[in-house]
Amino acid sequence: MSDTGSDTHDSAAGPARGPLAGLRVLDLGTVYAAPITAMLLGDWGADVIKVEHPKGDPARTHGLSKDGHGLWWKVISRNKRTVTLNFGKPEGQDILRRLVEQADVVIENFRPGVLEKWGLGPEDLQKINPALVVLRVTGFGQTGPYATRRAFGTLAEAMSGLAHQTGEADGPPTLPPFGLADGVAGLAGAYAVMLALYHRATGDGAGQIIDLSLLEPLVGILGPGPSVYDQLGLISGRHGNRSSNNAPRNAYLTRDGRWVAISASATSIAERVMRLVGRPDIAQEPWFPQAGERVRHADLIDPPVAQWIAERDYEEVSAAFQEAGAALAPVYDIEQLMNDEHVIEREVVTTIDDEDLGPLKMQNLIFRMDRTPGSIRHGGRRLGQDTESVLDELLGLSGDKLDQLRDDGVV
Repeated sequence: MSDTGSDTHDSAAGPARGPLAGLRVLDLGTVYAAPITAMLLGDWGADVIKVEHPKGDPARTHGLSKDGHGLWWKVISRNKRTVTLNFGKPEGQDILRRLVEQADVVIENFRPGVLEKWGLGPEDLQKINPALVVLRVTGFGQTGPYATRRAFGTLAEAMSGLAHQTGEADGPPTLPPFGLADGVAGLAGAYAVMLALYHRATGDGAGQIIDLSLLEPLVGILGPGPSVYDQLGLISGRHGNRSSNNAPRNAYLTRDGRWVAISASATSIAERVMRLVGRPDIAQEPWFPQAGERVRHADLIDPPVAQWIAERDYEEVSAAFQEAGAALAPVYDIEQLMNDEHVIEREVVTTIDDEDLGPLKMQNLIFRMDRTPGSIRHGGRRLGQDTESVLDELLGLSGDKLDQLRDDGVV
């Protein structure tokens, strides 16, 4: 841990609190996966310093904005202090090395070899700070034939098998409408960093280098496809909203035009659904208790479920499923989600006081801890907003020296 202790400085909202208070993270990443990892660490109290080229992270201009402030940026850069630094300048490289001396974690997503070209590779940084944990995020990893290829989450979503399995059976492969691969990799990155920090704390005190690709975490959560292919020679295809694992499982339209989703992974739930829709005879078939057999008989199971739902309004359908102990949920758009009573009570979406936009709603922390809660202390900040305070606080750079660095294009 850095020497800041429990009073980790947060220039926007006072001391940071949470289980990671005292941890200092340098976020050198751009766009999504690496910055999401840093965001998650910051949510739980880490002092995250977002280090950007003076031109800014491209994510600042991605997606929709209001009054010139990117709304996705406000989320993924929350709880981070923002510093500009040009690694292409020798003085910029020197400043980064000095920051690394006081850091616990460095997160980066440069293409393999780029940091090494500047003398800032992980091995170089660990010579300065042997306890440093370095997370390297790339499209395809640090090794292999594709290591140096440019890659974004879309390519991982395509290559992983996700797109091949998503969509209607007679339709094209379907990509997700958001950065799924980046989000999954961001979560995996936070997990990997915590494993490395735990090993550092319980082992010899040394840091380590983490090689994280966008492709591998996504492959890892897509089910047993490799094993199925290896053992049975089968390749999963597209099934629309049906599942290859259980039935009934689909999206169904109610009489008043509301979509609902049903999942019946447990046989007992599937039985309740069939009794509710007036087809207990199907649930009594000898094949019904086996999920795989229900999938093979989906053309028999699905139509009565769809018809029963189509003949009723959403409120009646929802109440009947709840009373029967069957699993159903509405298919929400974002407005419906944010107005749901459960979402409101649980504060799944919370409101922060943003310095640029005022009251601003965004996703809350992704889990709760009763003894060491995290917090959102501020939204993403302006380009270089904390350069002066951070470099003065940590390195003693201010006044004429900082002005000179600005004139030289270093910050």
